[in-house]
Amino acid sequence: MGCCQGKPGGLSKAERDSRWRNTGIVGLRDSNLKELPAEVVKLAVSIRTLDATHNRLVELPPEIENFINLQRLVSDKGCMNICAVGLLVRLERMSVSRNTLKSLPTSLGSIRSLVRLDVSENKLEALPGSLGSCFSLEELVANDNMLQELPSSFGSLGNLKTLVLNNNPKLKQLPPLLLRDCKVLQSLSLHGTLINADCLYQMEGFEGFEGRRKRKHDKQIDSNVMIDSRGFDEGVDLHIMTPS
Repeated sequence: MGCCQGKPGGLSKAERDSRWRNTGIVGLRDSNLKELPAEVVKLAVSIRTLDATHNRLVELPPEIENFINLQRLVSDKGCMNICAVGLLVRLERMSVSRNTLKSLPTSLGSIRSLVRLDVSENKLEALPGSLGSCFSLEELVANDNMLQELPSSFGSLGNLKTLVLNNNPKLKQLPPLLLRDCKVLQSLSLHGTLINADCLYQMEGFEGFEGRRKRKHDKQIDSNVMIDSRGFDEGVDLHIMTPS
């Protein structure tokens, strides 16, 4: 996200708190915190962006329910419990990558405004079916977990454009109607899974997905957008590693 910086050097506590209040952006990156500072909790209603990356927060505290205007949350590395996050009904972007999460709360489905969700590099074996109620979701990144399958409710994600599932070595199938029902899906990344190209070719809706993928690719080329070299195996944005 890149919009949050560490505590501004040279500012007094009052000046820092005033800046947090006026900008709505709180940066706590690399602060070695075990809990959110009291002064941050006091400003909860004013905060729109909270970056607590690289701390020692074991869990998001109950006070998170007071952050009613929070739109962006970054809590990478260290957090094991995010149960309270479902109360952040205005949240648009959330990254909880590089933690030790074994599950996600079903309350995530309450965040209808969520556009981007990054849960990569955790220990997730499943994703909650309630995510299918996150109707605004456009991008889901769940690399480097232990997922075996996706909920059938993902077919309800009518705005989903990008689905990244690399390095889930136990992932063997997608919901049968995912490509048919996710009518704007155009980027699907499956390196390091048990899903091969033949599995996708046989899915209902593959032709429509392939058309969208190619149109995106052509548009990128027309716009002279730099594409990494992986994009040319099995086609750009259809990244698949066929198991040996």
